[in-house]
Amino acid sequence: MLPVVVVHGGAGHIPKERAESSTSGVCSAARAGYAVLQGGGSSMDAVVEAVTQLENNPRFNAGCGSVLNVKGDVEMDAIVMDGKSLASGAVSAVRNIANPVQLARLVMDKTSHACLTAEGASQFARALGVPEVNQDSLITEYARMRWRNNLQPGANPVESQMGKMGTVGAVAVDSEGNVACATSTGGMLNKMEGRVGDTPCIGSGGYADNQSGAVSTTGHGEAIMKVTLARLILFHMEQGQSAEAASDLGLAYMRSRVEGLGGVITVDPQGQWAARFSSAQMSWAAAQSHTLHYGLYTGEHFTQSIQEPH
Repeated sequence: MLPVVVVHGGAGHIPKERAESSTSGVCSAARAGYAVLQGGGSSMDAVVEAVTQLENNPRFNAGCGSVLNVKGDVEMDAIVMDGKSLASGAVSAVRNIANPVQLARLVMDKTSHACLTAEGASQFARALGVPEVNQDSLITEYARMRWRNNLQPGANPVESQMGKMGTVGAVAVDSEGNVACATSTGGMLNKMEGRVGDTPCIGSGGYADNQSGAVSTTGHGEAIMKVTLARLILFHMEQGQSAEAASDLGLAYMRSRVEGLGGVITVDPQGQWAARFSSAQMSWAAAQSHTLHYGLYTGEHFTQSIQEPH
């Protein structure tokens, strides 16, 4: 069954005109992550590559497609976690970085800390020679339009949350059975300046442990944090539940306890995987055994062959 990579492009309501590009985006990211695994790369290499592809795709709420805060600025969060050592790195509220997931990995690899935020994360990036980008390069016209609409009197950004293309993420198992996760987001539409969601929080936005599996989450961040959704799902797996059953149990608990909707991608160390969501839609794709699996609606599951490497 090994190796495998699974990606998501965010849970919520995806407008019809953006559905096809959302599906093609997650399929491309899954292929890229799988190519890393096929080339002997680690699960961490694979999830970072897959999420980097999604951050570089303006159709997703991460990197260059991030939604804007109430002031019209980009503030992004990201996390990575390595299931072998439980090492983790995260950044929150970063502004002028094209690929926050890569900066999160540097936090894991180059510091003794788990999370750096805002200006401190920017200073760290500069010290390592990570290029800064102009904020305008991260802002799409679609993001500006939605920001303006949510400034209108009577607009409720929280209610319109599920209309956004959400957080992106990836989980993987490599040929040695090591698991990893990565999650990245532009956060919540028209959020307060300085708001940090579930994404960079260990156990909420993601969790990876070789003894149980790896999870990346998407949905309403405050709800996900309240139930530490990623860790909750792995707890169910430790009790003997499958990746799919554990994912459903975690999402059902979040819905019943705090009325939260969302989605998850989950793998176990043997390469069993799941993509589950309680929202209307979630774009997802998985690559395993030279086959690409993908879908957008509950119960939808398409497959196509991935060409054998030359």
